[in-house]
Amino acid sequence: MTRVCDAAGGYNLSKDFRIFRRKWLLKKAAMAAIKADWNQYPVTFGEPELRNIIAHKAWKYNKIKCDPETDITVTCGATEAMIATLKAIINPGDEVVVFEPFYENYGPDAILSGATPKYVTLHYPDWKYSSKELAAAFNKRTKAIIINTPNNPTGKYSRQVS
Repeated sequence: MTRVCDAAGGYNLSKDFRIFRRKWLLKKAAMAAIKADWNQYPVTFGEPELRNIIAHKAWKYNKIKCDPETDITVTCGATEAMIATLKAIINPGDEVVVFEPFYENYGPDAILSGATPKYVTLHYPDWKYSSKELAAAFNKRTKAIIINTPNNPTGKYSRQVS
């Protein structure tokens, strides 16, 4: 993906530290966040204020009464949410459909959860998928499909080729 990013003239925030020398606004925003104490992950199950807001919304919208201290978990990012979700729903022998290229944890998360990943290619340079390839990835053992749009690492929205 680094080569593709470079060829497209993109900014690879995970590897290309040269951009930080040129992007003063980015540095300024990061410094402001640090000064405002927005520089750490919250407690492992979510900030109490956020959990209270979610509990209120669940009651107001769905009439679901839940205790924000015991019934709501806010994960420390999508990576934690993904593995927690897959571990909760996957049984040994299940399959998970994963579009590739994919964020580095998707395939391993499926495997760690007891599933076999079934990969569907997003074709370069437009990162489109084939409906035939997608249909072929599904069967009676398919338990989940990981859809990440815009895609990580390509940054493109998934679109069908045929």
